[in-house]
Amino acid sequence: MAMFEHGDVRIHFEEQGDGFPILLIAPGGMRSTIAAWSAAPWDVIADLATHYRVIIMDQRNAGQSRAPITAQDSWDTYTADQLALMDHLEIDRFHVAGMCIGGPYIIGLIKNAPDRVVSAVMFQPIGLDDNKAAFYAMFDNWADALKPKLPEVPADAWSSFRSNMYDGDFLFNATREEVARVTTPLLVLKGDDLYHPASTSLEIADLAPNATLIEDWKQGPGMASARTQVLEFLSAAGRG
Repeated sequence: MAMFEHGDVRIHFEEQGDGFPILLIAPGGMRSTIAAWSAAPWDVIADLATHYRVIIMDQRNAGQSRAPITAQDSWDTYTADQLALMDHLEIDRFHVAGMCIGGPYIIGLIKNAPDRVVSAVMFQPIGLDDNKAAFYAMFDNWADALKPKLPEVPADAWSSFRSNMYDGDFLFNATREEVARVTTPLLVLKGDDLYHPASTSLEIADLAPNATLIEDWKQGPGMASARTQVLEFLSAAGRG
């Protein structure tokens, strides 16, 4: 088990494989952990580790990672953790792949460090489409499990944190206008449920000038094809 500390934050991460680095950001919402990659239709980690140096992490206050909770916590707080980990590993440029909540995290990385992200794969990104109550409930469920361990955190800090995460438009941390300015190559694997609306994937693919959409990827021939397309996409992007 590897742990990285920056300030009062402890991030659990693992590495597999060799080659050009790729950061993986797991599904699971606020419980985005290395173990949550088991929810993917195929073994994404194993596939990528045959070609790349794969860095996987538990996001703060998920799995084995720990951090204080403040009213100022937001998407940018998580982006800072992700970039700090890559700095710690002395990695300047990298690919990134993320599922679920990993979609906004990817855009956050591109917004904050566009010259470092060579390309990105977005598996069923979350987004706003008449589903804000579901994201509030997901956040509250995660927060309620943590509150007994963090009695010093006031109630208004939790509510401010939730608003900072889920009161935004479109991808919560990015507007349609911001996504339209993303020139990083994107591969978008379409979502199709409450948390991962098809509309979000379709709009990202339509808005971002260098985005490619895969609609069928979760089973059968579509899954086999998507596995190949992910590797081909990353190979074509190279080292940027």
